Amino acid sequence: MTDVTKEQVLDKLRGVRGPDMDGNIVDMGLVSDVFISDSKVYFSITVPAERARELDPLRAAAERVVKDIPGVKGAMVALTADKKGTSSSAPVQRPAAAPSQPGHSHAGHSHAPASAAPRTPTAAAKAGIPGVGAIIAVASGKGGVGKSTTSVNLALALKANGLRVGILDADIYGPSMPRLLKISGRPQQIEGRMIRPMENYGLKVMSMGFLVDEEVAMIWRGPMIQSALLQMLREVAWGDLDVLVVDMPPGTGDAQLTMAQQVPLAGAVIVSTPQDLALIDARKGLAMFRKVEVPVLGIVENMSYFIAPDTGNRYDIFGHGGARKEAERIGVPFLGEVPLTMGIRETSDAGTPVVASEPDSEITRVYREIARKVWEQVGAHQGDNARTMPNIVFE
Repeated sequence: MTDVTKEQVLDKLRGVRGPDMDGNIVDMGLVSDVFISDSKVYFSITVPAERARELDPLRAAAERVVKDIPGVKGAMVALTADKKGTSSSAPVQRPAAAPSQPGHSHAGHSHAPASAAPRTPTAAAKAGIPGVGAIIAVASGKGGVGKSTTSVNLALALKANGLRVGILDADIYGPSMPRLLKISGRPQQIEGRMIRPMENYGLKVMSMGFLVDEEVAMIWRGPMIQSALLQMLREVAWGDLDVLVVDMPPGTGDAQLTMAQQVPLAGAVIVSTPQDLALIDARKGLAMFRKVEVPVLGIVENMSYFIAPDTGNRYDIFGHGGARKEAERIGVPFLGEVPLTMGIRETSDAGTPVVASEPDSEITRVYREIARKVWEQVGAHQGDNARTMPNIVFE
């Protein structure tokens, strides 16, 4: 099979008429740089901001003609709504099949620069995902604090506590769920544009890592990230889930703002280590979620202390208690302390997360207690809409 080229894609796109049937989208300069990875084609189309929704059929037509090119496995096309005189861009949100979830009336109000964030939709525009009861973001202000490991073990702990759970790997540049959950292969496409999520340990899973080879460098601009995230949310057949855990990329960039502003998040869990530096960055994440009126469900202190496997002695390698003090200072729940253990590192590297591989261990008890508190907070913010958590009995 010959490789698909940008020239082939642009040639096909010249057959797509521009807005008002005037010219074609390529010669009118509306098509962004075309990115091709693993025979999948990614690009965006610039349209007037006020006509973004109206012109979604143009996006669909462009996607259709590209998919028809021999050798193309798939296409992901975003509309970039360009406002005259600014560098603002916003993805167009396609209507979902279900109305907004009850209890998600917090509209996003961004104070970020226009060039860094999509426009904030109204609360009504934050369409929920059919069949998904609550969406929880797991975030951190910086990398290296064990956020993805926390996300996957939190998801497994929620499942162990009796809930139906899925996990979305929202880290476009550095997806880790395929390795953490030991899943390989490609998701299957089913009816329409929908794809079936991957699954292991009873979790339904979606990640860009299933769609793009691990060695491929992702070089995407904001609109492409936004489009990819919304498609992985809304065009995946999640089925009936009580909760979808979203492993966010570190920091406060396009992916975080897209999730906070366009998805009805039930709340966010912030992961930090006890270090002052990590806490400074964690505060940025807290501030972002508060600005867009997403409830902060609490803070987890990861790598809180180290227990020497040979002596059992405890060492506060990164300090201790900093996240608890920060939670008290800003008035959000403190969810728990996760120790730094060889077991967590080894099971994560092997794709056998500790909550799944060592269900009776002390560290699993820690994660399940954190999961209980998280779900309790979801219930407090959603009222009666959250499913009651079963009682947890440790024998």
